[in-house]
Amino acid sequence: MKKLLILLGILVLLHAWEQVNAQGFFSDSVRAAQAANDPQELANPSVIGMGKSKGVIIRYERLPRFGMHSQGQQSTVEDARADVLRSNRFEFKAYAPLVNNPHFKLVFGAGYFLEEFNYKEPATQQYPLYQRLQDKNLRSLDGQLVMLRPINYKNFIVFRMKGELNGDYGKYSDISLTRYLRTTVEAIYGWKKSPYFSYGFGVQLGYAFGRQTFYPALLYNRTFNERWGVEAIFPANVAFRRNFSEKSLLYMGYKIEGATYNININTEPFNQYETVELRKSELKARLRWDREIYDFLWFGLESGYRYNHRFNLYDGRQRTANPLIETHIKDAVYFNVELFLVPPRRFLKQ
Repeated sequence: MKKLLILLGILVLLHAWEQVNAQGFFSDSVRAAQAANDPQELANPSVIGMGKSKGVIIRYERLPRFGMHSQGQQSTVEDARADVLRSNRFEFKAYAPLVNNPHFKLVFGAGYFLEEFNYKEPATQQYPLYQRLQDKNLRSLDGQLVMLRPINYKNFIVFRMKGELNGDYGKYSDISLTRYLRTTVEAIYGWKKSPYFSYGFGVQLGYAFGRQTFYPALLYNRTFNERWGVEAIFPANVAFRRNFSEKSLLYMGYKIEGATYNININTEPFNQYETVELRKSELKARLRWDREIYDFLWFGLESGYRYNHRFNLYDGRQRTANPLIETHIKDAVYFNVELFLVPPRRFLKQ
């Protein structure tokens, strides 16, 4: 009975998500194709050929063995080297519509992310940063609101606000909002030139480059023909799309990912700081394949090459201070696998 109720809940969520999706909020290929024959559809950023909207996502990522070289930037901080046998990342996301109006769409999303480091012994016993990363996983618990405001048949506004609790905390009762809360904001004003082409300009306040920074954002979604297209929010994410069929899509491109985590190191000289912050950023050249398993259930396989841009330790209260430790991480190949739920076809045909 319990499993049946869970399944019914998922189907209700997918159906509700499709009601938003059907009106043009991150629309899938089928709905966008229908919109091509509807000159009265209000503007939105999606184009014909894009993949289906994801309601629930489960992802696992693994990086095989790679080396780390840390250099202390203070006289009291030593240098160290270590080998990471593997790094595992787990992520869960879910989205649900809150408001579905032809002139206003609002979606709530929530997620949980965990990253763990497994070092080759005895390196972790000799260096406080490595020991902390070995003993405590990096965690992120987030919630976000995504808004689409169609202005007319040619223009739209997309706005996203996200809050994350990032750190190496264990029990959730130990979380302090003032120490762990990180905020991200994105706003884009766009133009829908045709069912095959939309673009926009905006700004992002986020952690893609390792610390909270303002940077411009260029939205560019275009389908050139029935097989090829591009989906981009430059400079953070660019992907060329190859449509093999409605059930199989290939993506090639890059992604910039970054975050900051509050971590607790109780040894000298780090315990003299009110908070210590790990700022990390990486560039991934990636190849991804999405494939339908059955109706509303899909999987994604992704592999690529990770280039580390930043993995440094700072005094968390000094946003522009010099790092306490600079860590150079060897570039490595990564892979991940993903399962996700999309609206069932019977909802699309309604």
